Amino acid sequence: MSAENCDVNLTVPLRNVLNSIQCIRDRVRDGESNASDGAFNLSNFWDTLNQAVKAVSQEATKLSLAFSKPPLPSQQDGEKLSESILKSVLTLSTVYYWLPKSQGVTLRRQVRDATVEVLEGVQQLLEVILSSPLQSLSQEQLTSTGGVWSACDRFARMPRDNKAALLVVLSSQTGVVKDAIEEIEQALSEVQDPFSDVLDDEEDGDDPRGNQDTYWSERDRCLMAPCQGLMKAAAACLRKLAAAVRTHGDCGSAQNVAQLDDLADISREVSPSLDDLALCLYPPMDYSGVETNVSKLAALLKKFLEIVRSSHTCGESELTWVQFLEGAVSHNLQKAADLIQQDG
Repeated sequence: MSAENCDVNLTVPLRNVLNSIQCIRDRVRDGESNASDGAFNLSNFWDTLNQAVKAVSQEATKLSLAFSKPPLPSQQDGEKLSESILKSVLTLSTVYYWLPKSQGVTLRRQVRDATVEVLEGVQQLLEVILSSPLQSLSQEQLTSTGGVWSACDRFARMPRDNKAALLVVLSSQTGVVKDAIEEIEQALSEVQDPFSDVLDDEEDGDDPRGNQDTYWSERDRCLMAPCQGLMKAAAACLRKLAAAVRTHGDCGSAQNVAQLDDLADISREVSPSLDDLALCLYPPMDYSGVETNVSKLAALLKKFLEIVRSSHTCGESELTWVQFLEGAVSHNLQKAADLIQQDG
């Protein structure tokens, strides 16, 4: 048998597996979970899922090693390797489907994303093996094998219930909001135009610093204060909610699980809304955009606090900061509106 025929006999099953995994990935990414009839054992789910993830990692390693150096596997061994990797991937996707929405949409979304990441890692590994000389170990193959390991290792750090999944969302949102606030503060701390170092190379000596569109006027800076106040209120909402969830968050009933999902949904809206406002604040300041986005962010934060207030995560001690932040949001909204009207 020629080397060419040998390569063809080995690549055909690999290509078939690749096509199958692409279909499985698409179904996992877009599909629905199985309905849960009766009790669901979350602990058993995680044990089984982790075993499935470990199997995928092991099969991907075997596959990569088999095609890393001569001699190539026989046609029979190549088919066995292809069947084994496909079986492990099918098992992983099947176990993922066990997780019902009743355990929390937020948790399920994070498990889904992690599962898709593993499937895409295996898919990339197969693509690299198929596109490389079959008897050589390329850096790309090493990297893609490591990518599968990394995606599988992520499961050890996954949130185990909807409460933990919400805390992941809050941590992510808090980080993004904190960065946006710090960027604005850094830009404001510059006495001169914050973009001067970018523009200096383009100055020809004619009216340097004459373009006021590149820095804030005193009037702009006055309006920045309530906008920053609103942004800091957003950060406080996320931080305070995270503390409340850690203290009171509970997954013991369908109602509580659904409330955690509602909190996750509203929390995900905070950083995009804050970013929209921040973009309008950079010079030249867009007063119309500021007015629109201040109103949108304030409305979102009021809705956020109302959802917190009506959830099981809000005890008596939480009511104090909920009321305080509601006042802070209203105060900064009114102050911004007054300044914009005055400037107009």
